[in-house]
Amino acid sequence: MNDRNQLPRDARIVIVGGGIIGCSTAYHLAKMGVNDVVLLEQHRLTSGSTFHAAGLVGQLRTNANITQLLGYSVELYRTLEAETGLATGWKMNGGLRLACNEDRWTEVRRQATTAHSFGLDMHLLSPREAQEIWPVMQIDDLVGAAFLPTDGQANPSDITQSLASGARKAGARIVEETRVTGFELDGDVVRAVQTDRGDIRCERVVICGGQWSRALGQLAGVNIPLVSVQHQYLVTEKIDGVPPELPTLRDPDRLTYFKEDVGGLVMGGYEPNPIPWAENGIPDGFHFTLLDNDWDHFEPLLEQAIARVPALAEAGIRQMYNGPESFTPDGNFILGLAPERDNVFVGAGFNAFGIASGGGAGMALAEWVHKGEPPFDLWPVDIRRFGKPHADVDWVRRRTLEAYARHYTMAWPHEENRSCRPCRRSPLYEMLGKQGASFGEKLGWERPNWFAARPADAVDEYGFGRQNWFDAVGAEHRAARERVALFDQSSFAKYRVRGPDAARALGGICANRVDVAPGRVVYTQMLNHRGGIECDLTVTRVAADEFYLVTGTGFATHDFDWIRRHLPADCDARLDDVTSAWAVLTLMGPRSRELLQSLVRTDLANDAFAFATMQTLALEGAAVRALRVSYVGELGWELHVPVEFAAVVYESLMRAGEAHGIANAGYRAIESLRLEKGYRAWGADIGPDYTPLEAGLGWAVDLKSERVFIGRDAILAQRERPLAKVLATFTVPGRDTVLLGRETIYRDNERVGWLASAGWGYTLETNIGLGYVRDRRGVDREYLQAGSYELEVAGERVACELHLEPLYDPKMCKPKN
Repeated sequence: MNDRNQLPRDARIVIVGGGIIGCSTAYHLAKMGVNDVVLLEQHRLTSGSTFHAAGLVGQLRTNANITQLLGYSVELYRTLEAETGLATGWKMNGGLRLACNEDRWTEVRRQATTAHSFGLDMHLLSPREAQEIWPVMQIDDLVGAAFLPTDGQANPSDITQSLASGARKAGARIVEETRVTGFELDGDVVRAVQTDRGDIRCERVVICGGQWSRALGQLAGVNIPLVSVQHQYLVTEKIDGVPPELPTLRDPDRLTYFKEDVGGLVMGGYEPNPIPWAENGIPDGFHFTLLDNDWDHFEPLLEQAIARVPALAEAGIRQMYNGPESFTPDGNFILGLAPERDNVFVGAGFNAFGIASGGGAGMALAEWVHKGEPPFDLWPVDIRRFGKPHADVDWVRRRTLEAYARHYTMAWPHEENRSCRPCRRSPLYEMLGKQGASFGEKLGWERPNWFAARPADAVDEYGFGRQNWFDAVGAEHRAARERVALFDQSSFAKYRVRGPDAARALGGICANRVDVAPGRVVYTQMLNHRGGIECDLTVTRVAADEFYLVTGTGFATHDFDWIRRHLPADCDARLDDVTSAWAVLTLMGPRSRELLQSLVRTDLANDAFAFATMQTLALEGAAVRALRVSYVGELGWELHVPVEFAAVVYESLMRAGEAHGIANAGYRAIESLRLEKGYRAWGADIGPDYTPLEAGLGWAVDLKSERVFIGRDAILAQRERPLAKVLATFTVPGRDTVLLGRETIYRDNERVGWLASAGWGYTLETNIGLGYVRDRRGVDREYLQAGSYELEVAGERVACELHLEPLYDPKMCKPKN
């Protein structure tokens, strides 16, 4: 064994896995000047999944930062060969996407608008124009196509070896033929990586083991929700008319993709009935190994491909690949610091686009490992987006197979998953179902999206226009605005912080002042050191030594992890997840006080029960925490009810509410209501890349006191310079236009941003979108009001109006409550 393959006893950072992600992470760490990086590979570099990857490199995703990350891959691949001297097979030959029906054409046109929003120059083409750049296809069924010139393709093994060479030259060490067998744990910290050749003590571990990552994570006590799925494609002999510069091609209506390969074609696809693999573990010695070809399973895809490229029928087949790859429950890859451990990072689950992601994912993961935080918000791929159901590998497999099967199906707006349901249910689930609830799912929770007049009609009918629930949601919206509505929000994540130093501990991480009198409710953000918003929640002081925190359903793991890691070490305070202890019934509307008052003895008058306060109400034998807050812009209360009392409290509210015109309402009504009021949503309108000043939330940051909290210095510094982006509201009249988010914002004919979230306002009868207007020279009120604005919607410009104040104010519409 040569010296280069000697196993060191110590390393600062150990990367496990020698595919493209591991090698890219090592490359970027070494290029950052991080010394003492060791990569371990159980066999040889690329011997897992990388060697049989198809190698298409597309950039566009539904999230700006993930698109930016994939764009970084393209820029890296363009220069890597010149840097390392090793071939990469990189070709920037562009990417073509086809549409064969009007719905798909709408989807493609919306994707082109998203591309423009994110700075990509995607062109819409006629069928004939598409055929001119892809001459071997037939176009009889085409409606149109989109072309992105900067997409391309690469040779997966070559590009990985080039990254490995660059990593070695920059000082990283790569050790092959070394299998990880375990980890030495000291509490929540990994102290050493155990291998079949000895142990390596280290400061940080990065798991980049591809489809082995779940098993590796289990050895470290980390859950990595991915499974192996078979993925087949073939490579043909040379085909006349296939030039070297032929773009990659995606034909989603036929579930297939193509790329040029030595004058022939690579052809594969995503079948609707995927086959899982290695359900009981990956066999030993599975290196540079393929599975047996399954022609019966592949034949339907091949038939579709021949219909598109008739020359395939006569082409010779050079090789058939059936290579298992790791896929995830939502089709996004997994990055970040694992919430179970203090020093274990993950880069895995790349869903057959690891080559496209490899450069950018390695860069982002390296920076996360080195600096403790990613270069920008990566929430769509953050490992903390998962929750309790994802600990069950069978649940993960069922959901992952659904995601695989939907890879090329129509991406309908508001589409819900169908597998693994129902899973987590509130105490009201059965009752609401009998009353016509159409449920959506988030983090395993069943949540009412809307209510149909008859339970049999509570089924979404998808489309790009107004969907079948539009009028029903309008009725729920108007009930909240004009009468009273009841929402089941039991899926809220809820935490308790308790201890003698609880106030001081939270004071160090909350931007707003939470050291208030018991019974006060504080809306606050928690910021990173750049001033970006990491958490957006309410904090209620229950007692001198106890606080009750409420945040969004989907952020349960993320927010708990962020708070746990940032509570000051010198504070005697404990954080507990109490989500399952409390159901939440949210009662909202101008008649909510009258209704609730009829059921409780506590005085609910405004001077007795002020906004942003909490009191405990006796209601049907339950001690109910009533928080007077609102995310819909109306008078109302969140009623936090011990779960065993939820049903009886709900029944009581509905009986008493009949006299007030009460209505059940769901999350789609909440979305419409909050847009009219301009309330922000974390993960869309706000997040780690956006500060409270940019988001119009500066009023919720306590800068008047001398209290020190994370992000304070960044906010103070930002106040002294012009803001580079500011959140504004945009309206477009008319029901024929449908805003979904990601529509491009133009100011005086220049692209300045995109809509972060959007929907229909039923009270105002207009389309509403929230989005940041960007200009590095500075954005202020005068700048915003001086411009003329348009939105690009599905490739067409429409006039819009900008607003800097909430569109809806109940004080302007009703008597003061």
